[in-house]
Amino acid sequence: MLTCMQALPSFNLIGQVALVTGAARGLGRAISLALAEAGADVAIGLRDIARDAGLADEIKARGRRVLPLQMEMTNLTQIKSAVDEAAKHFGRLDILVNNAGVAPTNLAENVVEKDFDYTLAVNLKGTFFACQAAGRVMIEQKYGRIINMGSQAGSAALPTESIYCMTKAGIAHLTKCLAVEWGKYNINVNAVAPTFIRTDGTQPVLSDPEFYADTVERIAALHRIGEPIEVAGAVVFLASQAASLITGHTLMIDGGWTAR
Repeated sequence: MLTCMQALPSFNLIGQVALVTGAARGLGRAISLALAEAGADVAIGLRDIARDAGLADEIKARGRRVLPLQMEMTNLTQIKSAVDEAAKHFGRLDILVNNAGVAPTNLAENVVEKDFDYTLAVNLKGTFFACQAAGRVMIEQKYGRIINMGSQAGSAALPTESIYCMTKAGIAHLTKCLAVEWGKYNINVNAVAPTFIRTDGTQPVLSDPEFYADTVERIAALHRIGEPIEVAGAVVFLASQAASLITGHTLMIDGGWTAR
C-alpha cells in the first residue's frame, strides 16, 4: 500500500520557488495566489514595484514567502535582474510563469508601428529573455518548470488582433523549441492558451452585449466566459510533479472554442 501511495501523482509545490511576471492583477494575480496555495514561495514581477494591489500581503497570509520585483517586460536589464534577484533571495528558482502580455486592437490595415513594436517587445521578446534568464538558473540546478502564457489566438484568428495572434502563435512554437533544447537539463517548458477570461483587461469588450453574446457562442462547448482561477489551476498542474512527462505542449483552456 505504501508503494502505491508513493506512486500517486503529487500536485503540491511545497518547498518550491516560483516567479510570475505581470503578477499584479488578472491572471497573474490568480496564478500567484494559486501557486502560493499549492505551497510555493512566490516572487512577483511587477511593472511598478510600488503597486502590487495588496498581492504580497495575500501571499504572506497563506504562510508563504514573497518577493516583489521591479520587472518591466520591455526592459531586458530589469528582466535579468529580477530573475537573478529571485534566485539569490530564495536560493533557487523552480518555476517561471511568463504571464505578462499586451493586446492592442486594430484592423490590420490600420496597425501603427508603435503598437506593433510594443506588442512584440512584451509578448515575444520579453517572454524569450525571461525564459533565457530563468533557463540559465534552471540549467545550473538541473531542474525547472517554465509555463508561458499563450492564447487561443495562437490557433484561431481573431479580427482586429492580428499582431497579438501572431505573437501568441510564436509563443507556442518557442515553447516547443525551448522544451527540446532544455529537456536534457530536466526542464519542462509548456504553455497555456486561454479563451476570453473575465478580468479587468477584458471587461471593456465583454461589457458590450453584442460582443459578449458572440464570444459565448464561439466558446463552442461550454458557452461561458472563463474565470482566472480556471487558468491558474492549469498552471499549478503544469508546475507540479504530476505533469513531469509533459513538455513542449500548449494546453488549450478555451471551453471548446478551437474544437470546432
